[in-house]
Amino acid sequence: MAAIDDAMREMLAAQLPILATVTDGTTPNIGPKRSLRAFDDSTLIYNENTGGRHLANIEAGSKVAVAVIDWDTLDGYRFLGHAEAVQSGPAWEDCLAFAQDNGMGEPKRAVLIHIDEIYSLRSGAKAGTRVDGAR
Repeated sequence: MAAIDDAMREMLAAQLPILATVTDGTTPNIGPKRSLRAFDDSTLIYNENTGGRHLANIEAGSKVAVAVIDWDTLDGYRFLGHAEAVQSGPAWEDCLAFAQDNGMGEPKRAVLIHIDEIYSLRSGAKAGTRVDGAR
């Protein structure tokens, strides 16, 4: 199981993560998710506020990728996994509290991204190497 460490959590909190999904099995879709953050040691979460293409892709079973990059340090991570959209339970409550604390409206869904693999996006020889301990 891939584990989110403190450096990853800090980067997700400080930088703007970009989410990628796939439409119709072939067409890539990417976009920023300003509410994307770590939920626990192996799961990311974000408030789905628009209910657009990303949500439709996730509900259709699209795999997901999240990239987060710190331009100043030329460091970053790529998280690969599978997602689920919910409207109840702890994830939903987390998203409602996040929205209230950050002056956002009520989300349409809470989206959980269960991380399968994590890769380095650090510039240099180790770019693209897996960093979650799995082989």
